[in-house]
Amino acid sequence: MADIRKRSRSRYEQQPSNNRKNNKKSFSFPWLGSLFLIGIGTGGFFLFGYLGILDYNVRQQFEGKRWAIPARVYASPIELYSGYNMNAMQFETQLKALHYRIDSTLVAEGTYVKKGSQISLKTRPFNFWDAPQESSLIRVSFTDSTVENITDLNKRETDVALLRLDPAQIGTLYPNIKEDRVLIKLEDAPQALIDALLVSEDRDFYHHFGLSFRGIARAMLANLKAGGMVQGGSTITQQLVKNFYLSSERSLTRKVNEAFMALILEYRYSKNEILEAYLNEIYLGQNGNSSVHGFGLASEFYFNSALKDLPLHQLVSLVSLVRGPSYYDPRRSYERASQRRNLILDEMATAQVITAKKAADAKEKSLGVITNANRSANLYPYFLDLVKRQLSQEYREKDLTSDGLSIFTTLDTRVQDTLEQTIKKQLVQLEKLPKSTGNLEAAAVVTRRDSGEIAALTSGREVVSSGFNRALDAVRPIGSLIKPLIYLTALKNSEKYTITTSVSDTEIVVQNKGSEPWIPKNYDHHEHGNVSLHQALAHSYNLATVRIGMDVGVNNVIETLRSMGVTRDVESFPSFLLGSAQLTPMDVTQMYQTLAGDGFLSRLKAIRAVVSAKGERLQSYPFIVKQAIDPAVTYIVNTMLQEVMTEGTGHKAYDIFPKSYGLVGKTGTTNDAKDSWFAGYSGDYLSVVWVGRDDNKPMGLTGATGALPVWLSVMKQISMQPVNLIAPDNIKMALSNNCLESGYYPYITGSEPLARGCETTSGGNGYFVPDDSATFTNEELPDHF
Repeated sequence: MADIRKRSRSRYEQQPSNNRKNNKKSFSFPWLGSLFLIGIGTGGFFLFGYLGILDYNVRQQFEGKRWAIPARVYASPIELYSGYNMNAMQFETQLKALHYRIDSTLVAEGTYVKKGSQISLKTRPFNFWDAPQESSLIRVSFTDSTVENITDLNKRETDVALLRLDPAQIGTLYPNIKEDRVLIKLEDAPQALIDALLVSEDRDFYHHFGLSFRGIARAMLANLKAGGMVQGGSTITQQLVKNFYLSSERSLTRKVNEAFMALILEYRYSKNEILEAYLNEIYLGQNGNSSVHGFGLASEFYFNSALKDLPLHQLVSLVSLVRGPSYYDPRRSYERASQRRNLILDEMATAQVITAKKAADAKEKSLGVITNANRSANLYPYFLDLVKRQLSQEYREKDLTSDGLSIFTTLDTRVQDTLEQTIKKQLVQLEKLPKSTGNLEAAAVVTRRDSGEIAALTSGREVVSSGFNRALDAVRPIGSLIKPLIYLTALKNSEKYTITTSVSDTEIVVQNKGSEPWIPKNYDHHEHGNVSLHQALAHSYNLATVRIGMDVGVNNVIETLRSMGVTRDVESFPSFLLGSAQLTPMDVTQMYQTLAGDGFLSRLKAIRAVVSAKGERLQSYPFIVKQAIDPAVTYIVNTMLQEVMTEGTGHKAYDIFPKSYGLVGKTGTTNDAKDSWFAGYSGDYLSVVWVGRDDNKPMGLTGATGALPVWLSVMKQISMQPVNLIAPDNIKMALSNNCLESGYYPYITGSEPLARGCETTSGGNGYFVPDDSATFTNEELPDHF
């Protein structure tokens, strides 16, 4: 047993039997002999053919792609550096979420110990998309709120500029048969695991030819002595055949096939090849809807540790599952699992592969099984739905679910958890408001402002594994969220429009050929006379906005929408100017991402890279931007949207945030208060929130009273950076010459007022009040539609 891995070839010699002559006379029937020979020949022919078919089946699967390995989907890794906003308690929470366990020795990977404001840990090795990372012994010191410094204890306590932890696995993309495994090589399997397996399951493994009659006899004897089933008679080769090739049907035919295929497997392949396949194939438990195969995955599933790091008592506990993963499940039948483990330890001591003392010490230890085992569950199904959709554009379903790909996403689990919990709590609070009609739902998208990477996405108060994904598929009118695009389009013509240009917020009638005229109203049903552009946007005045939109042209506004990355079809009607366009929360996020990107378009993305099972990068998703809107025009509109937050419909934000935070945002409300929207950004995150009812009935809340409170609650928890708008070189601050107001405002160079007064002297606009006729007719519309 000490040299148990070494294959010893036994020669089985047949002893010639003595033929006894029968001297007695007998009747002769020559034709019977012929029939016998024909029968033997025919039977041999069919047996030979049948064995040939079995041989083909064995070789085809064993030499081809043995297993369909599901793709693993990972969140964005935590990256720490000096000054990073995280304290020791928050870091410990993240380590627990990554299944690190407390161990003061720090011998095993994935362990940590906390002492005061310092946490020492042994990181796990991990193959990232850009480079492999080895395990390290690290100490992280914290202040009350930030990371103070990071030290590598293996390198004479040198400082570490950046610590990247292994990412959380947030999901698995399974084939039709939900099997999961972590492949291991035989040489990487602990010797104690091999010893325990062979002692308990197949002591003659390296000496038999696939079937072991001695093993069957020994098992029968042991079972008789024990008065129950304590040993099996099937060899490891037979068990592999049963799991790998055959069904669980109990029949004579299956047993015959099992025996023949075991012989073929032994003839075709080495003992070590067979044993390695067995280590990866054997069924060892159930993880929700997914079956756990192989010792590599079982070590993570039961003990939250790599197989190579397991101590003797836990390795033997895994082997005890072979006889019956359900019957010996340590989570459901602790005592039974302990007894089975202890029995194998005794057998190992009897076989002298471990000492009696080691066996006794191991038997004294608890199993140490973790309680939260569902590691491969799809934790964030709405986000994973987006990942699948983006992947489906470049990969076949079969490749995604069977090639063992590693998919690295942009998801921040801290932001995602915060978003889900906040929406659930806030919807309960909103439903308590007097005007709320109840049955509220929500969808939200959070991106990193600087890159367009999606940090979080959710689609309702309840997280379910399947169902309607509101964030991606709920096409709803967006209301006043469209208005910044109208002002962007107008300000492109700096000779006609500036931030202080005056516009009439009075009744406007749009004549539609063949239908009733459209007469929009302000939300408060009042007219506000002449107002400046920035006031019209800050207070979301409908009449002024429609007047500007009709002047610049609806089609031109739609072209601005297209340039900002929105590809969904919208109808070119005057009502588009007040948000009749129906978009999803993802569409709106793409639109506002371009505003947050200072006029540069960056496509929203949920995936950073796709890596093969061999560690090769198959696909990367680099950060690509292109200028969509003049940065100077974008800067002016962003300052107008800051005014929305200080003086307009978003002013409640500064009941929560400091006045200096510079938030940029816009509310949106649709007819009859059926949809409540808010889109806005801080220095680090852009968030879009929709609140409404699935039955499309009025809910009684506006953008300011519905979506905005949700947005504020989320952003207050996740945002750490205020907005710092940087003016492009061609922006000039100048004193307004609009008689309606005073103060300095940003202008595109050449459009700024050159003198204070109620009329423009040169190079700028004091007034533009397109109300010569407050009625637009169809004859006037073609250039704009």
